[in-house]
Amino acid sequence: MSRLDTVIARLNAQRSCLNAAVAMLGDLPGDILELGLGNGRTYDHLRGLFPNRNIYVFDREVASHPSCRPPENRLFLDAMAETLVKATAQLGATAALIHADIGFGDADATERNVAAIAPLLPGLLCAGGVVFCDQNLDRIKAFSPIEMPSDIPADRYFGYIQQTAILGI
Repeated sequence: MSRLDTVIARLNAQRSCLNAAVAMLGDLPGDILELGLGNGRTYDHLRGLFPNRNIYVFDREVASHPSCRPPENRLFLDAMAETLVKATAQLGATAALIHADIGFGDADATERNVAAIAPLLPGLLCAGGVVFCDQNLDRIKAFSPIEMPSDIPADRYFGYIQQTAILGI
């Protein structure tokens, strides 16, 4: 598969997951967390899908198109592991949806990033909340895998639900 095909497949998977999240979340209250602003395309899509929810964004720096940037008070800038700890203290387990695009082109760097970030996610997600991620998070015991949209090839994207609230984090 060419790199172009890989990017198209990833973006299609993201869109399918986020579109499916609308029905999955239903009336479940909560914020949306976007891990990785990048160019702002996914954030822009989330704004359209969830116009009445707070969307918090995490990234090292802002490099998105100016029209695809969150308000300053919903933007966490710095190393993601550090900002997720700050967000846990500030927001608590209020997220109904976490979208995490946390992979890198380098397998070792991706594994280090997932190892640092993944254990922090349960403390931000409410009971019944959903995570969609470009990386496998089966190592997180608080998460149960969910059925993915039928148009997503196996192991392209991963979905999870948090069954119960995580206390004391």
